[in-house]
Amino acid sequence: MAADRPVSGLADELVDHRFKALPPDAEGLTVGALAAERRNLFTGGFTTPVLALSAESVEHNLALLETYAERHGLAFAPHGKTSMSPQLFARQLEYGAWGITAAVPHQARVYRAYGIRRIFLANELVDASALRWLAAELDSDPEFRFICYVDSVRGVELMDEALRAAGASRPVDVVVELGAGEGARTGARTEADCVAVAEAVAAAGTLRLVGVAGYEGEVPDASAERVRAWLDRLVALAVDLDRAGRFAAGEQIVISAGGSAWFDAVAEVFARIPELSAPVLKLLRSGAYVSHDDGHYRHLTPFNRVPEEGALQPAFRLWAQVVSRPTGEQAFLNAGKRDAAYDLDLPEAQVVRSGRDGTVRPATGVSVTGLSDQHAWVRTEPGAELEVGDWVGMGLSHPCTSFDKWQLIPLVAADGTVTDYIRTFF
Repeated sequence: MAADRPVSGLADELVDHRFKALPPDAEGLTVGALAAERRNLFTGGFTTPVLALSAESVEHNLALLETYAERHGLAFAPHGKTSMSPQLFARQLEYGAWGITAAVPHQARVYRAYGIRRIFLANELVDASALRWLAAELDSDPEFRFICYVDSVRGVELMDEALRAAGASRPVDVVVELGAGEGARTGARTEADCVAVAEAVAAAGTLRLVGVAGYEGEVPDASAERVRAWLDRLVALAVDLDRAGRFAAGEQIVISAGGSAWFDAVAEVFARIPELSAPVLKLLRSGAYVSHDDGHYRHLTPFNRVPEEGALQPAFRLWAQVVSRPTGEQAFLNAGKRDAAYDLDLPEAQVVRSGRDGTVRPATGVSVTGLSDQHAWVRTEPGAELEVGDWVGMGLSHPCTSFDKWQLIPLVAADGTVTDYIRTFF
């Protein structure tokens, strides 16, 4: 069994060269000691580029999704791949999360190292070494709950073979994954395929079928109507498997979906789930909400469609310095692909902090046009004020590829005070 490490223990890690942007004069301090100094992000010795996470926005987003899930009768297992931060996992659990979702075995091992008791792995797990580890975890901790996908008869056979070889004494709980359609990602493509997988699970003594799941974000040419139609299929599949007696007796029936783009449709369809032979765990798995963003999810969030339910706040801001101003129309910042998410959208210049007097103004006429490994290419319109030494604050798109570029991220209050440091494990 993985030894539980208290999240508070992360404060004992030493500050050194491994962590980008931290003040050079803090080398040798513990993270907790540095946090206790409550340095200012702009005047406290931090080097650029530096990624900041808004303390107020993170707290707002955590509270909003807790309220949303409660209002709609949903359990919540946010996808931990977004942040891979035990500190944020702990906060999500404090705000009512049922557990944390993972995608691959490494992520589950991080979760277990920091005491996560419920893990939903949104993937089929066929790695014999990982299954051996899982069997040991389940056998050594009766309170550990683990659920993963199955989407093929061959996958079930591989799981059963590996778990038998490992001498597993507790069965692994699985849910049949229904694919989102032809050309989508993983998942059994038809209901008949799902029934065949369920029959394979029933024949494997090392597995228990506890529900159905999938990911509506992969519905081809997704629209509200197509997403709801696929969710209706998922619910109908659960009803049919329940009537056929396929689910493990005495267990909740798990029906799970919900990324960060269509959880309003999930809430709507899941509200219509009929009474089944056992209580239903309606499990939502959205993860990007914790930081939200200034690009991809700003446009896709369901709260745009249901504004009366609230609004998420973007929490990331990447600060970089102007290091070159070769012409009146061009400038270069010292942040690039190693520092900023760029897989979906380029960073968005939002504010400029003067390198002369620290005053902050909107980044009017300033835009990022490209990224090199360590430089941002900036175009400036006539009259835009920007000079070498200025700091540019940028909004980012796609939280998952923002967190993974930083091992220790300052958590910053609105006045610039760094209140904590968020450790990630990618």
